[in-house]
This record gives sequence, C-alpha cells and structure tokens, in this order.
Amino acid sequence: MGSFILKGILIGLLFGMPAGAVGAMTAQRTLNYGMKAGLLTGLGSSVADCLYACIGAFGLPLISDFLLRYQNIINLAGGFLILGMGIRMFQIKNGGQKNPSDGAGGIRMFVTSFAVGITNPAAILMFLFAFSWFGIQGQTGLKHGICLVCGVFIGTYFWWGLLSGIVTVLKKKAKSNRFPIMNRVFGTVLSIFGAVVLVGNFID
Repeated sequence: MGSFILKGILIGLLFGMPAGAVGAMTAQRTLNYGMKAGLLTGLGSSVADCLYACIGAFGLPLISDFLLRYQNIINLAGGFLILGMGIRMFQIKNGGQKNPSDGAGGIRMFVTSFAVGITNPAAILMFLFAFSWFGIQGQTGLKHGICLVCGVFIGTYFWWGLLSGIVTVLKKKAKSNRFPIMNRVFGTVLSIFGAVVLVGNFID
C-alpha cells in the first residue's frame, strides 16, 4: 500500500507543477488576498485531479466515455471560463483588498479553480499514461486505489502550497503600486490560455 501512496505522490508532483491557468489563478489570488486564497484555489484543482485519478484507478468507463465523448463541449466551457476570469483580472486595481477567501468568497475561489481543472477531460488519458508509466495496470482494487488517489492529492497540493508560499514571500518584498501591473500580467496569461483552448477546439 505504501508503494501506491508513493507512486501517487510522484504522479501528483508531475501533474501539480504550478503551470497553466490554475497556476496563474493561484499566484494572482495569493498576491492580492493572501496565502489562504491561494491555498483554496489550489485545493479546487487538486480535487479535480483526484476525481480524474479515481477514474483511472478504479476504471469508471461510463464516466470516462461520457467526458471524452463531449470533450470539445467541456473544453469550450473551460476556455470561456478561463478567458472570462482573465478579463476580470484587468478590473482589479490593487492588491491587499478586503479578503474574499472567507465564506462565500472562499467557496467561489474553490469552485472556479475546480471548474477549470475538471473541464479538461484529456486529463483522464494523461493519468492513464502516468499510471502505465509507473507500472500501474488496470483496476487497482479499493485499498490500493484509495492510496493512489490520496498520493495524487498530496503531490498536487504540495505544489500549490509551495507556489502560494513563494508568492507570499515575494509579496512582502514587492511594492503595492506594482500590484495593478501584476494583475494585468496574470490577466493576460489567463486570457491567452483561454483563447488557446477556444481556438484549439474550433480548429479540431
């Protein structure tokens, strides 16, 4: 069982590297609202990764077939979501605003990052490839599957905690008048990600 946890952690570390749309969201929210906001954002993505890991570990063909069948539609929804969030970031004028990571604001941070993570059905194939790479073939059984998924969560969430911590340290050294510039940078990054997803779907 321990080996499955370790393999899950290694797979999670690979999938959780702070890159892409959720990485930009985590960094931007940490910069503006503090480490708690970044951790909530990362948590949503980690939960989404765990759901896809469950499909790969336990073999849920009904769910995986549905997600892959409607992959283009789901990706389009994700692309519009990311693009909209990127545009919205341009409207944030400064950091250190009233922290929205409590109550409904915290739930919204979790849900939006979860939505971005879950609107990537291709992650199923990526997890299946990763499982195969680590010698995990077919259904793993309940206990081993749970250990594997828990390891994936630990690995992915480690990266989001690390990213939030690094941004928190950098925030203390940065001047507050640079926050609007950083918001525009993160907004641009998210907008580009969203546009790439949308264009890719239309090309397909």
